[in-house]
Amino acid sequence: MRRKDREESYEFGLKVIDRCEYGVMAVATGEETPYCLPLSMVRVGETLYFHCALEGKKLDLLHQNPKVFLSFVRANEAATDQFTTYFESAMVAGTAFEIADEQEKIETLRALCEKLTPDRMAQFDRAIEKGLKVTGVWGIRMELVTAKAKKYPK
Repeated sequence: MRRKDREESYEFGLKVIDRCEYGVMAVATGEETPYCLPLSMVRVGETLYFHCALEGKKLDLLHQNPKVFLSFVRANEAATDQFTTYFESAMVAGTAFEIADEQEKIETLRALCEKLTPDRMAQFDRAIEKGLKVTGVWGIRMELVTAKAKKYPK
């Protein structure tokens, strides 16, 4: 990391990830143009999870090369007295894998919904009955987590 004065701990990075509603995942295309997309994610232990359709460009690319890189940014705020911003960010390098086990998919989707839509959990079981067969769930083993921040001066 170039700016060592802004480097934060692994634990700080995990907190940033947990507080973000989404992260942006970059995947290799094997072509000149890279591909990245925002994904709603939840972290459980050392693994990130996201849900998706059962087919599409993202999955085609992940099947070809499961190596991914993710970016999470929180609290990005412009300063009012100078040309800078205050922020917290985390970057993750990892390997994506598909979740095939139905019970693991349900548990993962429950964790994602508890994070993003906690007020709607009473409808979770009904939603799973309707949508599980057409919903893919993927995990990302986090192999490297780095974090940095520019904090307000004290």
